[in-house]
Amino acid sequence: MASAPKNSTLKHPSPTPRKSSEDIGEKQVCRSISIRMIRHSESQNNQVYRDARRIFKGGTPEFDLQGWIKYVDDRRSADPGLSAMGEVQAEKLAGYLEPHLRNQASSPVRFVVSPMKRTLLTILPTLTRLNEGSEGEACDVIINGFYHESEGCHTREEVEPGMNAEQINKILELSGVKASYVGFQNGEENGWYSHGEGPETRPASEERAAKFYLWMVEFLDQQLYEAEEQNQEDVFDAGVTLPEEEHERDHDRFGPRTRRRRTAIFVGHGDFMSLVLKRIVAGFGHAVEKESIPHRSAFVHTNTGITELEYFGNGKFLIMSSNQTPHLSGPDDGHLITGGSLKDGWSYLMPNDNFLLDAEVAIAFSDEVQPHVQEQTGALRSLYLSKGVGSNSFIADMNHLDVTDAADRDASNELTVVVNRGLQVVGCASLDEKTGRLSDVVIRPSARRSQAAESLIEAVKSHARQSQKVEKIVVQPKTDEGRAFFKKMGFEFVNDVGQYSEVGTCENIRMECKL
Repeated sequence: MASAPKNSTLKHPSPTPRKSSEDIGEKQVCRSISIRMIRHSESQNNQVYRDARRIFKGGTPEFDLQGWIKYVDDRRSADPGLSAMGEVQAEKLAGYLEPHLRNQASSPVRFVVSPMKRTLLTILPTLTRLNEGSEGEACDVIINGFYHESEGCHTREEVEPGMNAEQINKILELSGVKASYVGFQNGEENGWYSHGEGPETRPASEERAAKFYLWMVEFLDQQLYEAEEQNQEDVFDAGVTLPEEEHERDHDRFGPRTRRRRTAIFVGHGDFMSLVLKRIVAGFGHAVEKESIPHRSAFVHTNTGITELEYFGNGKFLIMSSNQTPHLSGPDDGHLITGGSLKDGWSYLMPNDNFLLDAEVAIAFSDEVQPHVQEQTGALRSLYLSKGVGSNSFIADMNHLDVTDAADRDASNELTVVVNRGLQVVGCASLDEKTGRLSDVVIRPSARRSQAAESLIEAVKSHARQSQKVEKIVVQPKTDEGRAFFKKMGFEFVNDVGQYSEVGTCENIRMECKL
């Protein structure tokens, strides 16, 4: 097949999926499933917290904490329904999703829904509308017990079991949809949180997010494999335009499509969706920085906020858009956008610096450093040892040594020393175990208010003493600030590069620390 000219529109000769990923012109065939992750409508608990913040002046110097706690405790429900605002949001969401899915998604649309009442009531109007007048199965609904909100189901720290399958079916029967159940750890005849021993802890939420992420990927992969094996036409490369599709506009969410796509809707909760999305972004490389401490980043969703993704198999995602509310975009809908501001408590997901900023030092041979650490140390050195911002660094790199010295630099003897705050590198240095040369030392300017720099150098000295491979550590500071710092850390000036004074600006000044 001849290659397509650059910048031309690629034409797929048939809507039938091919059996393998092959090249069409210069483009690989990339079949995908369309994904929507949607947060629930405003719940009765959301309204309680919103009212408490207003009544007790949350976020102001006059904040009445005890009044706020009592008000919330008296009104909070373990598994709340929707507020009046939330019911309107759910209907607005259905008004958007029903024509969108009818015209552009294949049947049945896959729905994966949390077992909590607020998510069921959020998606119920959509299920009802899709099911009305449909020939065949319009909705395939899975209630996943792993997809509930962080902290589980409890009232004043006392566990409540949550709904079982029979109780959930009573809610869904209004739509005419029958659901299947997974993730009910004590069986679907018991409540989805009947296994709980207390409010779910942060580490347990993270562990469950990893479990749900794995389930999600397997669920989607199985659909891709089955579509290929059975030659199903609703899984295809949506980046390829057929001749009969040239009139279709990509960003038109309501126009009928020549080929309707396999679509999966995940209806969940703000905090837990954030935990899952971080694993989608980082894949299996995602890790908890410090046990029981939230991560330094989170995804925010308003009530009924929609994040669109494409899934290409084997854990490969594209995030197409995040936290969109096209169903609440009318001129009179502004008041319906709730639950996505800092006043709604999202800032409390940020970890306290007293915990996160604890510094840890790690030492490894340079060719054994983990990739995410290599990336960060490379960025630190490139940014702060470059000419543009070099004055922000402490030290000299090896370019300031003479040619003979530079030739002696042996990568097999070189150690990389880093200061970590969780998974974030805030300082690094290189130590040659053969010569004792310390080079490429850099500390982020904002980290110097802590003991990160001192921790780095003390770790280098401690390692050198224990290894007993060198008798001294030699360093060549670039700046007066660097020379003052190393003098404080026990380094002395040496006279092997000519005459200078301790306050001189000669960049060939070396200092050493005898071990």
